Amino acid sequence: MATKEDYYELLGVERSATADELKKAYRKKAVQYHPDKNPGNKAAEEMFKKVSEAYDVLSDADKRAAYDRYGHAAFQQGGMGGGPRGGGGFHDPFDIFREVFNQGGGGGIFDEMFGGGGRDGSRDGSDLRYDLEITLEEAARGAEKEISFRKNVTCERCEGSGAEPGSKRVSCPTCRGAGQIRRSGGIITFTQTCPTCGGAGTKIEKPCSACRGEGRVPKTTKLHVRIPPGVDNGSRLRSVANGEAGLAGGQAGDLYIVLSVKEHELFERQDDNLFCEIPIKFTLATLGGTIEVPTLFGKASLKIPAGTQSGTTFRLREKGMPSLRGGRQGDQLVRVHVEVPTSLTSEQRKLLEEFGRVSGDASEPTSRSFFEKAKKFF
Repeated sequence: MATKEDYYELLGVERSATADELKKAYRKKAVQYHPDKNPGNKAAEEMFKKVSEAYDVLSDADKRAAYDRYGHAAFQQGGMGGGPRGGGGFHDPFDIFREVFNQGGGGGIFDEMFGGGGRDGSRDGSDLRYDLEITLEEAARGAEKEISFRKNVTCERCEGSGAEPGSKRVSCPTCRGAGQIRRSGGIITFTQTCPTCGGAGTKIEKPCSACRGEGRVPKTTKLHVRIPPGVDNGSRLRSVANGEAGLAGGQAGDLYIVLSVKEHELFERQDDNLFCEIPIKFTLATLGGTIEVPTLFGKASLKIPAGTQSGTTFRLREKGMPSLRGGRQGDQLVRVHVEVPTSLTSEQRKLLEEFGRVSGDASEPTSRSFFEKAKKFF
């Protein structure tokens, strides 16, 4: 059986990595392996799922603690779940211990001590995960989305009981209603959860024809989701009780919407700041002036001082991303690239030649001056 890769190694960080280091590492990997950047590349798609699963676990303090202590075993057998598993994730980390204490059945000593599967056979539903991709504009301004996914919902025919209408629950013939059976091994007698009724003490007389006795059926569900401004790659939204329905009256799980932000053709995000590069004419760079530049919230005026050099970066304050934590909005950093004309009319050439003569460029070429100054370094 293949061994799962270490979550820290997948993200390329040390085990002592901070939350910010984890976030930056995940963002880099997510961009590298995102399906939109690697269409048809199954290997990249698989890596994207792996790094998303790794970040999902390590970004959560409780899950990370469990992983540091028990490794991947913490999420097996219905554990916390660091990623998608049968359409869901985020399962109870103690299920692995419940299996040991309960010997494969519900209602044993672990559940009596710590909760979980009830004596009546009830069990809370699993949490689910939904991966949602949004644009940078939606991340900046917030958005309303409708998502569609399949999950187990309470069976309408039996109302979750698992019994065919008109039928009822009867005493379990194996344990005679006790929910447990006793077994003797020589001088030792031990108690085990009843394998027939799972510790409930009763069983369904006639299983529901719609859900076959489970009390739940799969169904495609639509949900309206509000995305707040300022979210980033890996941000998670929790929708309470929109996970899978519980069994026999158990509570429904939650739905976690995990966000990924598409790359933008113009802007690059750096924490709450945005970065972009724009071209300007060499006459504007020389003489100075004011230009309009795009932002995610409309156009903004940018003053270009006379003599601006190519590569100069300007700051537009509070034109970046909103902060999820509140406070001041990020800035937009604009780096200018001075464009040199590739073709000139005869009049333009004549005027530039005259400019060069007046400036003394013809008598002392810039390149010659530079190499004379550089001689002392060689």
